[in-house]
Amino acid sequence: MNAMLLIIRRDLAASFRAGGALLPVAFFLLVATLFPFAVGPDAQLLARTGGGVLWVAALLAALLPVERVIAPDRDSGVLDQIALRGVSDEMLALAKMIAHWLGFGPPLMIATLPAAALLNLSGETLGRLEAGLAIGTPGLAALGVIISAITAGLRGAGALAGLLMLPLAVPLVIFGAGSLGEFGGGGLKLLAASSLLLVAIAPFAAGAAIRAGRE
Repeated sequence: MNAMLLIIRRDLAASFRAGGALLPVAFFLLVATLFPFAVGPDAQLLARTGGGVLWVAALLAALLPVERVIAPDRDSGVLDQIALRGVSDEMLALAKMIAHWLGFGPPLMIATLPAAALLNLSGETLGRLEAGLAIGTPGLAALGVIISAITAGLRGAGALAGLLMLPLAVPLVIFGAGSLGEFGGGGLKLLAASSLLLVAIAPFAAGAAIRAGRE
């Protein structure tokens, strides 16, 4: 447990030190700022489509730091050193997933407040959006760690990670955006189920990918 906490703290410190934690938030707010210019000043249209746009922006923002989750530690030999200390690859992947989520999940939820104002979202829609992000972003983090572990060390890993992650994250975006509608309870339950499944399998899938890369 102490080793996992140390890995989480180290990854978070490295992310904030390199400015990687600010990039997803900046991208998220940039999308929220530019979207009204693209569709015009129609307040009703913005309110109707803004929540879905923010979900797409959250997905793309979560994708930005994926290339740096596993690959730098693999290239520098840190993963081998952690393994020599008796930390399993599954525990390492779990710690990476938690650190990845802490680096972009809560900041995105905070950034949703000004983004909702820019898109003229109602208080009810904002509440559902925040609940959906709280449930769905751990699934995005889990998927990001899996993809990062699979693509670590490959040429063009950044582009490949995007090609792999975007289709797999479609259910999260669909259910997340669906939770903002009139019958949002069902969408929220499906979002929770999808996110929980990804969180459950991520340590084992990413751990297996890390072992395969080491061999």
